[in-house]
Amino acid sequence: MTPVSTDGIDDMIGRYDRRNRWWYRAFKPPLPLISNPSEAMLPAIDSGRRLLVGGAGAGHHPGWIVIDLARHPGVTVICSVEALPFRADAFAAIECDAVLEHVAAPRPAVEQMERVLAPGGHLHVVVPFNHPFHEYPADYQRWTVDGLRRFLGRFEVVEAGVRTGPTATLLTFLLEYVKLCAPRPLRKPAYAAAGWLVWPFRYLDVWLNRRPDAHVLANSIYALVRKPR
Repeated sequence: MTPVSTDGIDDMIGRYDRRNRWWYRAFKPPLPLISNPSEAMLPAIDSGRRLLVGGAGAGHHPGWIVIDLARHPGVTVICSVEALPFRADAFAAIECDAVLEHVAAPRPAVEQMERVLAPGGHLHVVVPFNHPFHEYPADYQRWTVDGLRRFLGRFEVVEAGVRTGPTATLLTFLLEYVKLCAPRPLRKPAYAAAGWLVWPFRYLDVWLNRRPDAHVLANSIYALVRKPR
């Protein structure tokens, strides 16, 4: 099994903690992106356990088993997605949102999720396509829609498409460019100031995400898949 790196975990948890402070919430601009309302999500289930992968910064999720690499409010099991400590067929649904790009060996991670997902159960995956480098705690890869379909080929693909669209791509790169160009002490204030100026443009994706070619410049993509019975 591929060794799991723990480099950068303390920094990741520190970032999550800073985001919960009042001054950060007060000055943080709105996100430069909106989610596609047509995205296919996990179906509701009446019975069976649900697993949330990488939930340290996601708050509390009652009714879910939440895993991450470090202890943090809301995390119920500390482990790597590449080495899940659960029996086979243990879960009826798995949510893996913005995690696989941070896994050095995503193939074993998907094999582990397949192992613990019950036959007929659903897995919902979100990954970046055109998105700036971001270490939580590391950043390794990107996917296209077709690439994600192929990567999840062990499953039945229910639907795949755009989570956040072309405008999100433009704005996220613009904000990182502003931060990169600013003097080091001013990088965070410059990023915040630019964020307050440009965030209304995110609503252009309400229109652009309806286009069949939106995936060409998509910021992030998703796939809803089902484990064969």
